[in-house]
Amino acid sequence: MNKKVVVFAPHPDDESLGCGGTLLKHKSLGHEVHWCIFTDMSASDAYTQEQKKQRVNTVEQVAKLYGFDSVINLGFQPAGLDNVPMGQLLNALKDTLESIKPDTLYLPYAFDVHSDHKVVYQAIISVTKTFRAPYVSSIICYETLSETDYGLSPLNTQFQPNMYVDTSEYIEQKHQILKCYESEMQTHPFPRSFKAVEALEVLRGSQAFVDAAEAFVILRQRW
Repeated sequence: MNKKVVVFAPHPDDESLGCGGTLLKHKSLGHEVHWCIFTDMSASDAYTQEQKKQRVNTVEQVAKLYGFDSVINLGFQPAGLDNVPMGQLLNALKDTLESIKPDTLYLPYAFDVHSDHKVVYQAIISVTKTFRAPYVSSIICYETLSETDYGLSPLNTQFQPNMYVDTSEYIEQKHQILKCYESEMQTHPFPRSFKAVEALEVLRGSQAFVDAAEAFVILRQRW
């Protein structure tokens, strides 16, 4: 079966931190993989023209390294999704989903600390009700370093995986892609460091009894 996969990234790099190895595995199996980015530096005055140009180059480079079948940039302002009317987000998502008709979706976790992640999660859940998007059979949340692990709450909302993907064969390739995001990756003990990425891969691998893995929470799975 030729799966159609869409990974939703509030910001470029979330896709690689959260499920980079898994996306590479999908591509190796011959699946279609599409990358939908919600925010764009060009929509904000908080970045220089040089930064905006560099981000465009980075997105193009990352897309090429993954071999994505398409890149959809919704173009909203970073760190401002909670100010966008939900109807506007839903319309943009509907158009994206209808153009691809994917069966598998990867999205950020509901209780990530970043407001953009929370909004993306809620918008996707709203637009993928079974009677609205019957072609979607799998909805899966990934974890993002410095967002998922910092979503502290006295309630039991912490990330508790119920699915693991053996990514042992794709670790080096994933790390090479992450090097494209050098401005986001800093040195240990910063949570988005290569040491932290590797530590999480090893931890999830040990839980799944493989060398390295990525962990997920399945929200919907229809067989």
